[in-house]
Amino acid sequence: MALSTIVVPAASGTPKHTLVLLHGWGANERDLASIAQELALPDCQCIFPNGTFEHGGMPGSRMWYALGPQLEFDIDPEGIQASRTAIETLLVRVAAETGVPLPRTVLGGFSQGGAMALDIGSRLPLAGFVSMSGYLHGPIVQAETIAKPALVMHGSADPVVPLAAAGKVREALAAAGIKAQFAEFAIGHGICPEEIAVLRKFLADVFEAVG
Repeated sequence: MALSTIVVPAASGTPKHTLVLLHGWGANERDLASIAQELALPDCQCIFPNGTFEHGGMPGSRMWYALGPQLEFDIDPEGIQASRTAIETLLVRVAAETGVPLPRTVLGGFSQGGAMALDIGSRLPLAGFVSMSGYLHGPIVQAETIAKPALVMHGSADPVVPLAAAGKVREALAAAGIKAQFAEFAIGHGICPEEIAVLRKFLADVFEAVG
């Protein structure tokens, strides 16, 4: 399944890097698109995919897979696999079409999108990956990971995905040989301006490192 996207071209006109950001459960590709302007990275093109599946909650909302009534994420393994395949296919297609290879691409996401970014980002030869208010689908297998920078950010008062989920992410990444930068913010389940500033610094450092 080909994912539809919002594409924000690099302001410089010649993209050297790519940022792909995955929205959360019940949102859509427009949800995070304003972040591109806030990041103000002139050589970075930003891609915002629409979730693989329709979400029944409201018209136009999407999801990467179904969640249970208590937000259980393990009830739809087929959906997770379908979105994993669709996102990986998108990353490869964007690299081929724009000439910006995977090693100059960062994958990130918020909440359910953060979980997908952790799932995929640790295994692909990307420049780095980012989880905002995300969680793990399961163990990160060291033999399947490729070392790269990671950023994990979370709200200390998150009532949807508790802060403890971020601790589990950090532990799992460390055990797999990936050192993640961690940032905690005094917010609930959302993204604050301070978080965007940390994200911008992380991306600038990663992109400078890969050239």
